[in-house]
Amino acid sequence: MSDAQTQIDQIVKSSDVVLFMKGNASFPMCGFSGRAIQILKACGVEPRTLKTVNVLEDEGIRQGIKEYSNWPTIPQLYVKGEFIGGSDIMMEMYESGELQQVINGGA
Repeated sequence: MSDAQTQIDQIVKSSDVVLFMKGNASFPMCGFSGRAIQILKACGVEPRTLKTVNVLEDEGIRQGIKEYSNWPTIPQLYVKGEFIGGSDIMMEMYESGELQQVINGGA
C-alpha cells in the first residue's frame, strides 16, 4: 500500500462518516460535493461528526482515493469504513431511505 493509500485507510477508519470532496462542508467547490453535503445534512448528520477531506489540497489523496475505492469520481462517501458511493448513489439511497438507515446504523 502506498503512503497515500495508508493515509486514506487511516482517514476512512477514523470517523463514522467521511466524505472525500472538493472543498469543505462550509464551502463546497463543485456542485456534486455541495449536493453530497446537503444530502448528509438532510440525513441528520451533524457537521461536527462529519469528517470531510478536501482532495484539492493533496494530489496524492485526490488520485489515491480513486484507486482505494476503485471509483473514478469525487465526492466519495464512507460510513463506518465502508464505501457507499458518489453523489448520485447518495441521492438514490437518500430518496429510498436506505442512506439514513446506513448512517444511523439500522441497515
